[in-house]
Amino acid sequence: MLIVVGSDHGGWELKEFLKTYLQSQSYSVEDLGCYNSTSVDYPDFAHQLVQHILNHKSEKGILICGTGIGMSISANRYPGIRAALCSEPMSARLSRQHNDSNVLVLGGRTIGKELAREIVKVWLATTFSGGRHARRLEKIDSVKDIKKTKI
Repeated sequence: MLIVVGSDHGGWELKEFLKTYLQSQSYSVEDLGCYNSTSVDYPDFAHQLVQHILNHKSEKGILICGTGIGMSISANRYPGIRAALCSEPMSARLSRQHNDSNVLVLGGRTIGKELAREIVKVWLATTFSGGRHARRLEKIDSVKDIKKTKI
């Protein structure tokens, strides 16, 4: 399986660590950047990774920024992307089982490397449960146009 990974400068070090781990587990990894700790804009990397998934170049991706919040917001702007910010293995498991997440988001400055590796391991090993959860995802995907209204 091909896993695409991307980060900003706040997630670069953790991305490099996880890339090595994924390769050691026989995953193919495509690194979309960034490639060092020089300050960059996280939306650029989130948009690039999302395009890989939407264009069926990969089924899953991992995004990392300082907290994971910016990457989550950026990635979830796209229909069909279900980016889950996870800080422990249980959320990673449930994001796959219940929400069929296709992008894992991590905070490079908020979790350690060993915990991140465990989160990635659980996320990749967990399958979507379907059933009532599929119905809920259909409801999310059915929202096409949200019109702005005054409150």
